[in-house]
Amino acid sequence: MRPHLPVVCAGVGAVNAAYALTRFIERHEVRAIMACGIGGAYPGSCLAVGDVAWASSECYGDLGANSAEGFLDMRELGFPLIAGPEPVYNVLPLQLGVGAGAVRFVTVNTCTGDDAAAAALAGRTGGCVESMEGAAVVHVARLAGIAVGEVRGISNAVGNRERGAWRVREAAERAQLALLEWVRERG
Repeated sequence: MRPHLPVVCAGVGAVNAAYALTRFIERHEVRAIMACGIGGAYPGSCLAVGDVAWASSECYGDLGANSAEGFLDMRELGFPLIAGPEPVYNVLPLQLGVGAGAVRFVTVNTCTGDDAAAAALAGRTGGCVESMEGAAVVHVARLAGIAVGEVRGISNAVGNRERGAWRVREAAERAQLALLEWVRERG
């Protein structure tokens, strides 16, 4: 018998993702969550348009404060996103699909649009893939005690905007195929 795998279409952005997922898990029994979408590859990530990447962790890349000394993340500000014996700050670990080759993903509210900012954000976060929803999905899953994973097809290089070079449909299809293969392998 094939497992029932519902799809929740969240839309763009962290708030849409958190809202859609929260509403879904309030109404259904959920044992695992797999986020699937597109993302951009940071410079130096060794990822190219058309590749598929799995997340080892998600990082809120712009949650914190700017200061004269530079960006301060939530740990530096002293405000955990999830309190407890092992508080969680900007970086949220994933549990599913985190095998060899998984990389750090970064969620931002404003996509990075120039090479200098892309290099700075990648350097500060250690990120390889940029999106606008992933950390919110992982955050909600963590709060709900549900295992989570994430896969994204690379649609563009992060940096100076070359919208004509983006491959959104192809990246979405590649991520979907990778996720379906991952599900098939687990029966």
